[in-house]
Amino acid sequence: MPENDTPKDMGRVDDELFWDLAAALIAEGRAAEGKLMRSRCLRVEGEFLAMAEYRTGDLVVKLPRDRVDGLVDAGVGLAFAPAKKVFREWVQIPGRDEALWRALMAEGLGFVS
Repeated sequence: MPENDTPKDMGRVDDELFWDLAAALIAEGRAAEGKLMRSRCLRVEGEFLAMAEYRTGDLVVKLPRDRVDGLVDAGVGLAFAPAKKVFREWVQIPGRDEALWRALMAEGLGFVS
């Protein structure tokens, strides 16, 4: 491949699972699409609920601080720290575990509602 050519999907983020799960919440009227840090996200009555991390497509969801700490301590999640500032009520969940993401988004929905 010539050095100036790049594959069509290079730089694309795998956020399909997030938006599949989000579509169900939006269709049920439980959440709405919004913007946060120039990225698409889910909001509940104006409050941030979740988004696909813009570089990786990982789930980022708002949960109680102690729950975030537990997920990070268990190795399930990562501290969410854009620009090196840790958001204590947000956790980044790597991987693509549909059941886990669905459960955490429902948990987040209960937290922000």
